[in-house]
Amino acid sequence: MTHPIDETAPRWDAPRAEPGWAVRAADPPTLVDIAPDGPPSHGGAPATHPATTAGAGPKHRRSARPGTGTGELAALDARGISAWFGERKVLDRVSLTMRAGQVTALIGPSGCGKSTFLRILNRMHELVSGASLAGEVLLDGQDIYDSSRRVTDARRQIGMVFQKPNPFPAMSIYDNVISGLRLTGVKASRRDLDDLVEECLAKAGLWKEVRDRLRQPGGALSGGQQQRLCIARSLAVRPRVLLMDEPCSALDPTSTRRIEETIGELVAEVTIVIVTHNMQQAARVSDECAFFLASQGTPGAIVEYGPTSAMFDNPQDSRTYDYVHGRFG
Repeated sequence: MTHPIDETAPRWDAPRAEPGWAVRAADPPTLVDIAPDGPPSHGGAPATHPATTAGAGPKHRRSARPGTGTGELAALDARGISAWFGERKVLDRVSLTMRAGQVTALIGPSGCGKSTFLRILNRMHELVSGASLAGEVLLDGQDIYDSSRRVTDARRQIGMVFQKPNPFPAMSIYDNVISGLRLTGVKASRRDLDDLVEECLAKAGLWKEVRDRLRQPGGALSGGQQQRLCIARSLAVRPRVLLMDEPCSALDPTSTRRIEETIGELVAEVTIVIVTHNMQQAARVSDECAFFLASQGTPGAIVEYGPTSAMFDNPQDSRTYDYVHGRFG
């Protein structure tokens, strides 16, 4: 499905309300705002988003998620998302449905707004000073930006794994996994916590490697193990959607393969949205792809989206073909 950029449509030069749109201004973050899997510290210019922290492989689908209490897999629907950093507009009316129980890959050159869009999906865009946005993000039909909804509830249901592994380095592996529960005030018995730690580490593909050293610091693990620990930490609060911002970009091929295997296993229980610059990875792990592009100073927008196989083998837009085959970007 192609989305040509309409140059005749009115452009918003600053974050202001238009009929039918709601501009969301940033609120000051608190400690609990970044729980359970908050980002590393922000640095650098917003244009490059340095602080933001895909043929599909075999997957085993299930229609329900045992033990979460929600029952059904969740769809995420972004409608008309525009975003700004101060006066600079970085996304222009992006709409995308991320289907329940599937992996959606966001692809495109650096600086086209993929990571910004990903952070908007769980209300982390508003942690950036001067950031604002317009549009809606619907989780099962309910806007996560609705004034009646708590930001911590949105981030509990829509988890995030960042580009650079960010476990609490001095905290034990065990305590890293359950840190989200403690930060959000969830109480559980020791037995329940033990079971949860084993379950989440197993789902993240890490249990067999660390089960005999759960009291050792998480910072002592290898890079690939730290990233899987962060995945386990996100899973502990029972998210319905898991966002991944280039989760393998800093990892070696072996660790990358293990993360990709983990994605293929997790999608039976949680909807996954992943940003990646690796076209081979997008082809391997995703069910659907969305191609973002920003050119000649214009904000980022979706050029085309659809099934991954079609996007790689028979795209409708020549720019998509050129990008996925390495002709630019």
